[in-house]
Amino acid sequence: QVQLVESGGGLVQAGDSLRLSCAGSGRAFTHYNMAWFRQAPGKEREFVAQIVFSGGSTHYADAVKGRFTISRDNAKNTVYLQMDSLKAEDTGKYYCATTAGPRPSGSKQSDYDYWGQGTQVSVSS
Repeated sequence: QVQLVESGGGLVQAGDSLRLSCAGSGRAFTHYNMAWFRQAPGKEREFVAQIVFSGGSTHYADAVKGRFTISRDNAKNTVYLQMDSLKAEDTGKYYCATTAGPRPSGSKQSDYDYWGQGTQVSVSS
């Protein structure tokens, strides 16, 4: 059973930084792309960032480009999201996701098969 557990969320002020972690279990994640999504209150879940299985390629939503960095440690089955220069509009629940097989994935929720329960990020202005 594949499980993803996010951690690292919290309440911060605008301009602060946070580092989210997503620990995977139930299989080795070495060959699978992983991504972060977020959902603000009253809004649909949206893509934040994606990293391919090797860690050699990343893709970001325009809203976070230049401020967020996704990375992974395959030896620890963990993916990270470093969030700098946080803004109030970054507030939301952050979810990590991965695919069921070693296949291409992008920015659509339907590209991913397994999801964590999420961690809340709140940014006060």
